[in-house]
Amino acid sequence: MQAVILAAGESSRFWPLNRYNKSLIKMMGKPLIWYTIEGLKKVRIKDIVIVQGAKKDIEKELKKYNFGIKIRYIIQPKAKGMGNALWQAKNILEDQFFVLDVVRIDCAEIIKKILSKESKTKTILVGQKTKRPQLFGIMRLNDDRVLEIIEKPKKNKEPSNIKVVGIYLLSRDFFDVYKSVKKNVYDFEKTLSIYMKNNKVKVVILDKSEENTPSLKYPWQLFEFIKYLFDYHLTSGIEKSAKIGKNVVLQGKIYIGNNVRIFENSVIKGPCYIGDDCVIGNNTLIREYSNLENNILIGANAEVTRCIFQEDVHIHSGFFGDSIFGKGCRVGAGTVTANVRIDRGEVKSVVKGEKIGTGLNSLGIIMGENSKMGINCSFMPGILIGSNCVVGPKSVVSENIGDNTVFYSEFKGIKKKKI
Repeated sequence: MQAVILAAGESSRFWPLNRYNKSLIKMMGKPLIWYTIEGLKKVRIKDIVIVQGAKKDIEKELKKYNFGIKIRYIIQPKAKGMGNALWQAKNILEDQFFVLDVVRIDCAEIIKKILSKESKTKTILVGQKTKRPQLFGIMRLNDDRVLEIIEKPKKNKEPSNIKVVGIYLLSRDFFDVYKSVKKNVYDFEKTLSIYMKNNKVKVVILDKSEENTPSLKYPWQLFEFIKYLFDYHLTSGIEKSAKIGKNVVLQGKIYIGNNVRIFENSVIKGPCYIGDDCVIGNNTLIREYSNLENNILIGANAEVTRCIFQEDVHIHSGFFGDSIFGKGCRVGAGTVTANVRIDRGEVKSVVKGEKIGTGLNSLGIIMGENSKMGINCSFMPGILIGSNCVVGPKSVVSENIGDNTVFYSEFKGIKKKKI
């Protein structure tokens, strides 16, 4: 059986981490799409078609790995939605195939449930209960048969509380319907709804909670992926070339990579992943689901909790909680990322000009690639900072900062300008 991985979307809601495809974010030394492919291999799917964007960034990254299976790449020239992406691959697809999101790192266990469904059904969808139906495609059901998909229904107008999970078992006659559908970003869902009127489409409803099934629309949802991967895939170990200083405390499940140096009196409380060539300064505390990729420098007297650092990030003393830093960021000493509101309520963030709830009571900052900040900066919870930015020393940041921006606050007000 074949699988089609859809990896050509622009992921505009994933800013400021969307300079490359979101599946190229690394965790435990591998891009997220690596875990999707490995999941497909576990269920013996060895013919994979990846629909990527014109940048071909997926293909460039995956050539570094030997998966031992057949992988073909198709280009979707412009991001026009799932239907158009799948259409690009129609000429090499067989009678029945899986379609899945690019970061379905839990695909193996879900596909096993699909395959256990009665074999006479050509098309099977996956559903899951949600408390936020306004954010998803929602199914109209009759027992285990899907009658319709309503995209982002209005409050109190939702046909059920079962959202569509991004794995589908489809057949080639899907394309016969797609040809006649008006084309837009939701034409995939519209095609499925029309297809359901003349064909039996069934659903497999997952029995686990929404929180335990990672999905990736917004950048802060990466924390769900870290928890899932650490809980199911992290293996403790210290590479022989690592050097651990005196009085260093290591507790829980921790991986420490090659040539890592951890200086005296530091404390690492797992689960944590520390990649190759990292340096951890004296008296530093790293704890609870922190992921440090290769070449990370953490200066003395820093606290890092539940953070995700991509490669080549340098930070110094300060507090970093529930935050994500893109590749190549530089952070001055004395920096504090506030990660909870004063009233301890849900942290909200501004995405594409709209303030939305994150579903989190703890969220620091999310910073794009190659941004820099001076000493003694303070950041309010839920702030997003673009790539290639400069934040001046002593700045207090309480609003998003766009890409390529110089920002610094003074006693007389705030100054912000494009580079």
